[in-house]
Amino acid sequence: MTHSSSCTRHLTVVGDPNDINTWSNIPYFFLQAGKRRGFLDGGLPLKPEKLQVHRWGWNLWTLLRTWDYGGFQYSPYFLDQLWEQVETDPVTDEFISHFPLLPPKPAKRHYRVSYYIDATLTQNFDDYDVAANVSPPVREQALAQERRNYHHADRVVGMSGWAAQSVIEDYDVPEEKVHVVPGGANLREDELPDTVESAAPSDLQPLRLGFIGKNWRRKGLPFLLDVADALEQRSLEVEVWAVGPEPSALPDHPALRPQGFIDKASDLGQFVTVVRSVHFGCLFSSIEAFGISNVECLRLGVPVLATNVGGIPDTVPDSCGLLFAPDTAAGMVAERLATFVENPSMYHELREHILSQAKRFTWDRTVKRFVEIWAEED
Repeated sequence: MTHSSSCTRHLTVVGDPNDINTWSNIPYFFLQAGKRRGFLDGGLPLKPEKLQVHRWGWNLWTLLRTWDYGGFQYSPYFLDQLWEQVETDPVTDEFISHFPLLPPKPAKRHYRVSYYIDATLTQNFDDYDVAANVSPPVREQALAQERRNYHHADRVVGMSGWAAQSVIEDYDVPEEKVHVVPGGANLREDELPDTVESAAPSDLQPLRLGFIGKNWRRKGLPFLLDVADALEQRSLEVEVWAVGPEPSALPDHPALRPQGFIDKASDLGQFVTVVRSVHFGCLFSSIEAFGISNVECLRLGVPVLATNVGGIPDTVPDSCGLLFAPDTAAGMVAERLATFVENPSMYHELREHILSQAKRFTWDRTVKRFVEIWAEED
């Protein structure tokens, strides 16, 4: 074990980290890797869905009292009701929380807590426009509690420099308490082959551009289709393989090849085959706290193209792909891609470089860094 046997370390999130379907799979894979290394003992199986009646009552009560409602999941009432499901000893337990407001009132309850977040509430409220659905009093109360929690915490770990910067600048947390540790690919390592050999054809025509994500508008699929149009204007063949969105919801475009939703938990083989068959994974998001699809592509040996916004830069290290400014024209991206088509050896060198780096994009590597940080400070 990497910590005292008298103290257990639990992972918590709004949901059950033991369930692979919780929060984009992130808590599940972090927890499993943490348990393998003896860093985490378990995850708290919180069930927010059991509080649906409480949500209706709370919304009605706040509407009648303030003529405003929204933000139940940030309210002290919700958090206290959710935490009543916990059956651990608050004296001996240490928590790592993915949610800035859990555990509730850690300072008053003498909890040892560290946070591992993809974004602060300030970033969620402002950059993701979540504030539009949260009443101002609840929002202000949540931000104040978040600030107190960070200052009480042993450490605050961001998945990206973007999140860490907000913790320091928006919440005045001392830099020495703040760390950056990117997450890993949400793929079952024991079900992947020992090698991640490239399945991409040697020919870059047609050029296959991969897209992964349900929120296809925010994640830039329309822009990617504009890139496809610009490539077609150069007389280059291109296909856009889209994984995640319901095909019927997507726009009609001659280059689009909808793959539908692929459940990685039950059909990892199909997901791996599709991802390895594209030449580039693409994430042209307008805002993105991290960008797990980039990490998954790189883990499988596929280079990525992405927008240089939010936490995305921390998912594309060491020449593993290309980052573009948010205002980059589709024609400029197409020009860079055309260079690879005209010089196939340049592309294959890039792919070989990523293959040699693939193991760095795992949750085991992420937890290794957590162990180092805890060892340095204990």
